[in-house]
Amino acid sequence: MTQTADVDRDARRTLDLLGPAPDNWVPDRPGVDHNVFIVGAGQTGCAFAFALRRAGIGRVSVIDAAANAAKAGVWLNRARMNKLRTPKTLVGPEGGLPGLSFRAWYEARLGAASYQDIDRIPRERWAEYLAWYRDFLEIPVRYGMRLVQIEPKGTHFALHLEVDGVARVETARKLLLCNGVAGNGGAFVPAVLEHLPPQLVAHTSDAIDFAALRGKSVAVLGGAASAFDAAATALEAGAADVHLFVRRTTLAATPVSRARAYPGAYDNYFALPDALRWAQALRFKRSGSTAPPDSIERVTRFENFHLHLGAQWESAHEASGQIAAVVSGETFRFDFAIAGTGYFIDPSARPELAGFASHILLWRDQFTPSSNEADDGLGAHPYLGHALEYKEKVPGDAPYLKDIHVYNPAGFVSAGVPVGDVPSMKRDIPAVVRRISRDLFLGDIDSHAQRLAADVPPEFDESLYAASLWGRETSSA
Repeated sequence: MTQTADVDRDARRTLDLLGPAPDNWVPDRPGVDHNVFIVGAGQTGCAFAFALRRAGIGRVSVIDAAANAAKAGVWLNRARMNKLRTPKTLVGPEGGLPGLSFRAWYEARLGAASYQDIDRIPRERWAEYLAWYRDFLEIPVRYGMRLVQIEPKGTHFALHLEVDGVARVETARKLLLCNGVAGNGGAFVPAVLEHLPPQLVAHTSDAIDFAALRGKSVAVLGGAASAFDAAATALEAGAADVHLFVRRTTLAATPVSRARAYPGAYDNYFALPDALRWAQALRFKRSGSTAPPDSIERVTRFENFHLHLGAQWESAHEASGQIAAVVSGETFRFDFAIAGTGYFIDPSARPELAGFASHILLWRDQFTPSSNEADDGLGAHPYLGHALEYKEKVPGDAPYLKDIHVYNPAGFVSAGVPVGDVPSMKRDIPAVVRRISRDLFLGDIDSHAQRLAADVPPEFDESLYAASLWGRETSSA
């Protein structure tokens, strides 16, 4: 369709109706650079920056380790799906403001009819929308900055950073970790692949040169969406053949999380007993993460795609520049292997958290399931508070942990949703912002007590109403 002259008119009108953002009400503290420090400038980091601005919280800094905006986030880099996996109708970073939503952005450029025609959001359109959101709302981001270490300093943190190879230290009162799927752990690579030469193997989180796989034989391990997307990308790049190996005997096809996708369960999930939250996480894990049907169809249309179910990799080694693998007793040769095997949760594996990871309360510390419901992977997740803040393993040992809010998938067992993805935004961004506001306010209670008791000049004097005063002499005249 032909674009209108001003595609941002409704977005500007939304901000106009909302009114100006409040002034920063948080008192400055000597030696503290930032009230809130956000690690990660993807969809959630920028959404938090805007929400904090609307809450009147200033001196908020957003950093990203990527060199520039184009390389930040996953959508134009490591994400390989054609469409987002979540429904297009879910509330995203717009924070309840329809004029800033994906739908409003999309319809202003492509029309309402085009929006009705899409079943889910195209990945590249989503990336365009997020770039527009960041630029339109003027969210400042410092790129090329990596958080190396978080050092607690009593009432604030010393943040050890690296910028273009140069070390620097900044300070902040609150931390928001919006640093993606590996933000509390790392990429999980099966042990059978770990010892292979790096030129022969990659994880789906890596920047894979798929063009180099043209004419090659490729193995993909994993049965969830990222594995199918990687297999499809390799096939579309001209791979000679792609074999996808899944340990399950059937593909996971039941999205059990939909059972709790209604407002009562969503809004009140943190009020559920630990046993029920654990059971929900375990049900999801045992049922398996489902790939969307279109991700499966994307690979099955290729005759040179081969699916192996109930497949266990028993061994793999380098042989004449290839991978020689034994899978369920059968021998294969591959030019390259891709692990689409997800991520592990372990705060101690993150260098920036390692100094205090032992103080973080984990689910295994808080809840003991029955023997038939035990799961070491779920037990390694941090046991987060209602505002996704870390909690202390031993009360009083690390009180600073409440000032680190975890907005990444490590919150799954606690929150019941993939924290950091669109389904978490409507509930959890406002909850975290409210807690940050409360903590900052109460942390400066003496200053606010003085401000609340401050003299307020009158708006008028008695001359405004003197002529209308009732008096005895006037009434008897």
